[in-house]
Amino acid sequence: MNKEWQISSAYYAMYFSLYAIFMRVGIKCEIHACSIEIMKKILTDYFSSEEIILLQKSLTARIDSQYYTDRTVEEEQRIVMVKNAPKFHLKCKEITIMLTAKEIITIRKIITNSFSLSL
Repeated sequence: MNKEWQISSAYYAMYFSLYAIFMRVGIKCEIHACSIEIMKKILTDYFSSEEIILLQKSLTARIDSQYYTDRTVEEEQRIVMVKNAPKFHLKCKEITIMLTAKEIITIRKIITNSFSLSL
């Protein structure tokens, strides 16, 4: 199996799993780095620092493998991504199912207060 494809597939499996949580909460954020930043700043009750780092490193690996011919992704990183993508997906699915209406309202308020622009 193509290693570049594995890296890309593992990353997108994790990213879209996170995005499913955003959809449940009512957030539209299509900039991957911003999605990870929201995860890091607002969803810390749901994700460990290791999971956040995993997604950050996976984004970097995907970019390096798909866009740069002079960059390589360490084999260990690829293995970690492929191994952990299914676990990450299941965790996101659990979070999506378990989120209460109260938690969703709280998350939306935090995002509104954090990112509102004063004009």
